[in-house]
Amino acid sequence: MKNLKLIVAFVVSATVFTACKETDKQMAEERVDSFTNYVDSLSNVAANESAEKWDEIEVGYEKAKIDAEASFADATDKDKYQERLDRANMKYEEYKAKVVAEKERLAGENTKMAIRKTLLGEAYTGTDLTFDWVNKDNILNVYDNFVTTVDKNKDSYSREDWDEIKLIYEALDTRKNTVEKEGLTSSDNLKIAGLKLKFAPLYTTNRIGAKSEENAEAKQ
Repeated sequence: MKNLKLIVAFVVSATVFTACKETDKQMAEERVDSFTNYVDSLSNVAANESAEKWDEIEVGYEKAKIDAEASFADATDKDKYQERLDRANMKYEEYKAKVVAEKERLAGENTKMAIRKTLLGEAYTGTDLTFDWVNKDNILNVYDNFVTTVDKNKDSYSREDWDEIKLIYEALDTRKNTVEKEGLTSSDNLKIAGLKLKFAPLYTTNRIGAKSEENAEAKQ
């Protein structure tokens, strides 16, 4: 993260020049060098670090690019500078694709974690679905919170959300098989069976509905 901060600061400061003391050629050389060095340095930063400050990075990139292009706009050998700029731009775009993919992955993970916490409660703090914290004393409450939350928010879930919900539900069922052997009462087991009967049509109907809405939107 320290390296990223230095790079962001670098691209801002590197575009400030005392032009009155430089020839046009010197300015072009320095600004194109500054731009290409910025792109080279940036491409060595981990994509997940850049994802956190991508908006700031893009602003710095655009400014450095504009300054570099302006510095050789009237140069007789502008093709030489443009070729260097194009190579740096290509390298930047390749790196940008990695960062955008990482941003999408992180956003998906955040959405997934938010869904899991609302369905399973604050006791769920990890990323796995082994549910070691679910036992005979709290499993009924976990099922109840799960089904109640799904019912409450059923109209807001996307198809991907429903797929995640099904994954969590199946993992919870797997944990229930273990908990049953650890002394789950018949009363709680019966109540859980009722919640499961409620969840089944909730999932089937609304998952199909979410898919239909997405297909309709895609056609528009």
